[in-house]
Amino acid sequence: MRLELDGDTFDFAPGQAVRVGVPGTERRRPYSIASAPEDARDFHALELLVRVDADGRAGEHLPLEPGTAIEVEGPLGTFTFPDHVAARRIVFVAGGTGIAPLRAMLRHVIASEPDVRDIGLLYSARTPDDFAYEGEFRDLAARGVIELRQTITRPGETDWTGGRGRIDRTALAELVHDPDTLCFVCGPVAMVDEIPRLLTELGVPREKIRIEEW
Repeated sequence: MRLELDGDTFDFAPGQAVRVGVPGTERRRPYSIASAPEDARDFHALELLVRVDADGRAGEHLPLEPGTAIEVEGPLGTFTFPDHVAARRIVFVAGGTGIAPLRAMLRHVIASEPDVRDIGLLYSARTPDDFAYEGEFRDLAARGVIELRQTITRPGETDWTGGRGRIDRTALAELVHDPDTLCFVCGPVAMVDEIPRLLTELGVPREKIRIEEW
């Protein structure tokens, strides 16, 4: 979903969130910004990854009809990409809609950190249809900009030829080639609790592991 800024500026750090709702109501819900600050400046808009129900609705707090006025509070959160990168490699580990802030960081790195080209993305979703921005990520991987791994957690998807099961140490080891790796983790609570332990077992210092905790 894209929120047009109507020519206004909105300064935020990659990884931050906003709280949105209909003007005049008290219903508000936070969403991580899925676009980089560079995108907001170029397109005068914020992009959000919004979960909808079977009827395509997000809820009363966020009507999805084009042209609807939406109040935006923020930016919020401290899960952000640093101003300076002091690591040889960057790895993003996402589960489900946790890809949103990591996509913002990834796009920021590509747009503003020309010296950083050693980037990995490990993305887990329930089914192949649940991967957001899949075409974008696969295009980046095909061009050699990122190293991409995907895995699904729901059994029975017979047409899927990629990874299966929850992210484990073996899956992480495919992307963590160097202990001098800066890692960002966002997704379901169980995953965010488990991944840092696995990364430290692979030799990544705890201070180089950043997690999102709502």
